Amino acid sequence: QVQIVESGGGLVQPGGSLRLSCQASERFSTKYRMGWYRQTPGEQRELVSEITNDGDVNYADAVKGRFTISTDNAKLRVDLEMNNLKPEDTAVYYCNFRSVAQNYWGQGTQVTVSY
Repeated sequence: QVQIVESGGGLVQPGGSLRLSCQASERFSTKYRMGWYRQTPGEQRELVSEITNDGDVNYADAVKGRFTISTDNAKLRVDLEMNNLKPEDTAVYYCNFRSVAQNYWGQGTQVTVSY
């Protein structure tokens, strides 16, 4: 069973920055996606950004130009650099590693943007 461990998150003022990190315990497929999703109470979980192990990147329109996703050479770590944070970015952020046949989630980390 692949283990997904997240770190980062916390409380930040509007306009501030945070970095989320996520580490998978092992490679589980030759082709997979690594990404970050977020969820607020009563809402569906939504994609924030994802990157494939080939390096293709996708961002939600709401975060384009503010967030940057990256991975390491081993393609087992995925980071999300979040700049110019806004109150509407407040959510629980979840890391995800998925292939066609498998799907793994982190435990979630709270990001709160507030004065």
